[in-house]
Amino acid sequence: MKKTYKIDVDCANCANKMEEAANKTEGVKKAVVNFMTLKMNVEFEDGVEPKAVMEDVLKNCKIVEDDCEIFF
Repeated sequence: MKKTYKIDVDCANCANKMEEAANKTEGVKKAVVNFMTLKMNVEFEDGVEPKAVMEDVLKNCKIVEDDCEIFF
């Protein structure tokens, strides 16, 4: 399953950190962050609950960039 989420991040480097953190989150097959459009495209592993995974993605992103936000 693939979903797109609106994000709020201040710079391209921070967006890159968010993408790396999202890709390291269990349940995420692949995540791509586009700083220009302020969107995160996430492909989930089979059988996971996207909302629960995205809560973990947000926690992991906040570790590397504390003022970022993901709207889901």
